[in-house]
Amino acid sequence: MKNLRADFPILSNLENGERLVYLDSAATAQKPLCVLDAEREYYLRDNANPHRGVYDLSQRATQIHDDARETVRSFINAGSADEIVFTQNASEALNLVAYSYGLEFIKSGDRIVVAVSEHHSNLVPWQRVANKTGAELIYLYPDQNGHYTDEELSSKIIPGTKLVAMAQVSNVLGMINPVSKVIKMAHDVGAVAVIDCAQSIPHMRIDVQALDADFIAFSGHKIYAPMGIGVLYGRYGLLDKMPPFLSGGDMISQVHESGATYAAPPRKFEAGTRNVGGEAALARALSYVESIGWKEIESIEDSLMKAALEGLSRFPEIEIYGSMNPEERKGVISFNIGDIHPHDVATILDAGGVAIRAGHHCAQPLMDYLRINSCCRASFGVYNTLEDVEIFLDNIAKVRSWMGLGS
Repeated sequence: MKNLRADFPILSNLENGERLVYLDSAATAQKPLCVLDAEREYYLRDNANPHRGVYDLSQRATQIHDDARETVRSFINAGSADEIVFTQNASEALNLVAYSYGLEFIKSGDRIVVAVSEHHSNLVPWQRVANKTGAELIYLYPDQNGHYTDEELSSKIIPGTKLVAMAQVSNVLGMINPVSKVIKMAHDVGAVAVIDCAQSIPHMRIDVQALDADFIAFSGHKIYAPMGIGVLYGRYGLLDKMPPFLSGGDMISQVHESGATYAAPPRKFEAGTRNVGGEAALARALSYVESIGWKEIESIEDSLMKAALEGLSRFPEIEIYGSMNPEERKGVISFNIGDIHPHDVATILDAGGVAIRAGHHCAQPLMDYLRINSCCRASFGVYNTLEDVEIFLDNIAKVRSWMGLGS
């Protein structure tokens, strides 16, 4: 296994006097120096408003903006750069689809099917579309090991369904969901499929043409880029017929007192001044991931997942949510330790320099389905090591000891 910690400056810091063991990459990943440099370099040398000026500086900014779009296109194997829309994050990308596609093309009596394990960003927008349009909102439920069975899918994705929404990887269960099957089933009944790739994009290769996805969304900050930059991929034929999400500068073709005509996708959905520094940094982050290679990334993260699952399973009070098979998961392990509140677990771990997340993880319908209020979540990135896992497990033992569950 490669040790990539040195590429990430923040990981050289101490937390509470201890080596920082950062296990909250599912919330936001840390940034390698090359990505931080890319954003800084843009503002030092090339900062101007793209598509606004004929002078060299503006032309360079425009080229960086366009090159970043092409880098994203290549990374996810989209058919055209015109299918890549820059957003602030995955949440904005999914809301764009909900407002510009959902409210426009879904009608009363139509069926929207959503996995109950979805992050609120791929669930609440569909609740709102259903409420506005009179569509029926139907939930898919996993089995006790986190699997969406063929029986569950085929009983819910039926004629009359117009849209199906599912994450490729659950941000709580860490399970790799059967999105290829879901997309095909959606298409077979005339529905579009919306795939949230925020949790899958750092851990596995995504090929939108192989998936045959209609829309996918992801955030740059989950794949080692800065916060404030995200991506919506949309099939061009769908983007072309959708109305704009926001109105303003640079998303128009012509504006007169009597009205406006809009630019072609993707610019139709990119109103106002863009986050070009963030786009440059996202492009650098994707290049960084490709420089490591997917085989190496999966080797690192699969080893971490296996070691963490095996270690946690040795503690009798710990309940792990989702499958215990490491090959069925990516990046995330959620768990509880008996009746100990997750916030207490996280606080004790923090004293040992270990950062995990505790709460409902923006997935309260899933918490309700699991009959819990909250849970702990440890999540991995390419910079984590087996030593990090050992320190994490040692500190879990301290939690048990401090809370009276044994040594």
